[in-house]
Amino acid sequence: MPKLYAMPTVLPADVPSGLTPPLAERTLSLVDEAATSAFGTALAQAVLALGPRPVQVQLSGDLGAGKTTLSRAILRGLGHTGRVRSPTYTLVEPYDVAGTTGTQKVYHFDLYRFADPEEWTDAGFRDCFAEPALCLVEWPEKAQALLGTPDLHIALSVDVVHETYDDGVEHAPRAARLSARTQTGLQLLQSLQHLFPC
Repeated sequence: MPKLYAMPTVLPADVPSGLTPPLAERTLSLVDEAATSAFGTALAQAVLALGPRPVQVQLSGDLGAGKTTLSRAILRGLGHTGRVRSPTYTLVEPYDVAGTTGTQKVYHFDLYRFADPEEWTDAGFRDCFAEPALCLVEWPEKAQALLGTPDLHIALSVDVVHETYDDGVEHAPRAARLSARTQTGLQLLQSLQHLFPC
């Protein structure tokens, strides 16, 4: 069983200017890839529990923070069994994931290569966000405000303390700060709180 440490949901004290204030926040410590996978699976189950509707989850963090790893874990948690490609060059990878409750449409975006936020408009991706689909967006800051308000924003960071376990591999734990910015995001955060009680 992977180690997953959760801190209680807290209401934020301050919000950077220009951002929609979060309704609630929660911080998780993902000590290894297994914990990241378990968290991705839990988030996938929370999305499925919402039923068909547009859901936008933004993933921020430096290179190597685990955005694509988490996206893969979410897709696997939804039931995707095929290859999960990084959309770094294609910008978006669409998936139709068949599950026990029907088919879940997922758009996995990677905006790292955007040089100008207007590229978002030019690419014509806006329609994807109106569909009853899960939109996972890596590097959302590259499109700035053009994406609109995410339901859930996940900021990933790598802990500066690395550990070497018995397997001889150096592990870099991650921190995931979850910010619910809409009522849908708040529902996701509340579902996750039940899956990972403090």
